[in-house]
Amino acid sequence: MSPSAPPSAIRLPAMPKALLRPPSSPSARFPHLSMSASSSSAGSGASPSLLAADPSHRDAVLLAARGAMANCLGETNLHLAVPGLRLAAKGKVRDVYESGEHLVLVTTDRQSAFDRVLASIPFKGQVLNETSLWWFNRTRHITPNAVVCSPDKNVTIAKRCSVFPVEFVVRGYVTGSTDTSLWTVYNKGVRNYCGNVLPDGMVKNQKLSANILTPTTKAADHDVPVTPEEIISSGLMSKEEFDEARSKALSLFAYGQEVALENGLILVDTKYEFGKTADGTIMLIDEVHTPDSSRYWIADSYEERFNSSLEPENVDKEFLRLWFKNNCNPYEDAVLPEAPEELVCELAWRYIFLFETITQTKFEIPKTQEPIRERISRNVAQALQSL
Repeated sequence: MSPSAPPSAIRLPAMPKALLRPPSSPSARFPHLSMSASSSSAGSGASPSLLAADPSHRDAVLLAARGAMANCLGETNLHLAVPGLRLAAKGKVRDVYESGEHLVLVTTDRQSAFDRVLASIPFKGQVLNETSLWWFNRTRHITPNAVVCSPDKNVTIAKRCSVFPVEFVVRGYVTGSTDTSLWTVYNKGVRNYCGNVLPDGMVKNQKLSANILTPTTKAADHDVPVTPEEIISSGLMSKEEFDEARSKALSLFAYGQEVALENGLILVDTKYEFGKTADGTIMLIDEVHTPDSSRYWIADSYEERFNSSLEPENVDKEFLRLWFKNNCNPYEDAVLPEAPEELVCELAWRYIFLFETITQTKFEIPKTQEPIRERISRNVAQALQSL
């Protein structure tokens, strides 16, 4: 099977190279600081963005990020400040609270890897929350969702539902480096993955002939790939529930790819979660097409780089993880070194860059220095009183 190229990309104005590094040029000291997926294969092509028309915007974001370093949201503890809230779950990034028939989802600024928190990234929680809200609003024609309201930049209040213990991972390309990624298993010779039959002769980063679903379920500390038959036979979902959720997931992904391409990006893969209400309605929950749940590549340079056996360009977030790996033993050291401010602020910029490129709207940086936990507690308390 010959490699398949993506549809013709929408060509947006190129981002000036000066925008690809902070004014202090930390890339000289941090060699992994690259806008490409692989620093060793980074090309000269610049990334698309509406930000290219405003070179001062990136500098303003970096300055704001430095000013917000001491006001990041690491711990939420809303149950100590808002009457009636109960902490239901604490995830890597989101803390979930229960309040009657509603859930309060607080997206923090925590950046995790190696099964621990590495740093707090200014504005990350706001980026993830507002990215999801943007997609939730634009995918109602495909599926209902659990969103009730968003009383704060970092908070979504949602309807309570019974969550299916399955992650619906949808992929459009043969790529990835983790144990469960499609390229890893394909390169080991697997040709039937999660019920999908794959042809011989594919290469890394190649576009699939059609998007595929590779569902996973949670084990104690990792994701386990499963087939549709295993999901149904084990009682995780009924056949009717699975078929409906699968259809929604594939439709959401196709729509996400269409919107991303219009904005100069390729939506490579992502994951969805679904829940079921008391009346039997299957709803989209959690997050949608965020920089944390999804892989995005730069569309404009994909075909040329693929044909040259180079890694696709993306707005890479791996550099912070690599810095810790090179400066300590993040799996065993009891105390980790503090991440350099330049890298933390650079990562804040990249989250905002992705938000603005995906949504084509300018990110609103909070204008006050009010402690973020106090702001969230006040806004959540007021919202719950009105529900």
